Amino acid sequence: MKKISHKTETEQLIDAIVEGIQRKKGIDIMKIDLTKINHSECKYFIICHGNSNTQVDAIAHSVEDTVIELHNEKVWHTDGYRNSLWILLDYADIMVHVFQKDSRKFYDLENLWADAHIELIKEEN
Repeated sequence: MKKISHKTETEQLIDAIVEGIQRKKGIDIMKIDLTKINHSECKYFIICHGNSNTQVDAIAHSVEDTVIELHNEKVWHTDGYRNSLWILLDYADIMVHVFQKDSRKFYDLENLWADAHIELIKEEN
């Protein structure tokens, strides 16, 4: 029997983003639900970090590739590939933030949006 998926387009896109992060071993993946926050620029933040410029770059590229592969959607805008301290991938309703650990700690987006619902996404084994 085939299992029917009742996920929304946004949920499917989040799944593809998380898959892309997990493929390159992104660390401490968080989903911040901004849907109940007035005047937020998007519906969700997905945040993670890597241990080096190379890993941060690889995670971001993996997200782009995986989202195209699984969801057939291209990123609208990117920023940060030049130095790979903090790469932003803009998928309109979802903003993906891939940090180096020190940059993530410094900008502390989780604390900045502490009034939103924050979910830690379990890492694959």
